[in-house]
Amino acid sequence: MPISLHAARIALASTILWSAAAVALDKPTGNVVLTINGTVSQTNSGANAVFDMKMLEKLPQKTFTTQTPWYPKPVTFTGPLLRDILAAAGAKGSKIVATALNDYKTEIPFDDATKFDPIVAHLLDNKPMSIREKGPLFIVYPFDASPELRAEMYYNRSAWQLNSLKVQ
Repeated sequence: MPISLHAARIALASTILWSAAAVALDKPTGNVVLTINGTVSQTNSGANAVFDMKMLEKLPQKTFTTQTPWYPKPVTFTGPLLRDILAAAGAKGSKIVATALNDYKTEIPFDDATKFDPIVAHLLDNKPMSIREKGPLFIVYPFDASPELRAEMYYNRSAWQLNSLKVQ
């Protein structure tokens, strides 16, 4: 019986998460820009997995250009895949609560990380994002990759000025 693409992605994500759990998470040497808590198995600060910008930059980077509701023309975002950050923290769950510096919160289904390949962008048009420019981190979906993603639901799941993820 053939396996569906979605089932294959879930299996791959599980393998990646289990593989990442075997690697210890480094301690940040710079300012912490992202804290992950909840159901994480790889911690480096109490019960949290914390990342500085250099740690995020060491993860494989993905770049895409997409139209968003927040910019008048398509822009290019670069950053690690959300799933790679979750794997580095040994995260498992069914949902993620993303919180921004201004306390904006949005709930993201855990499987969005593998189904749609959102990234945690730290570059906008190849430049670091300041807080004023929606940075330093911005969860963004590749909205132009699928008509399904061009919907208010996915725009609302994007969080700029991201500073924490709670995995449940």
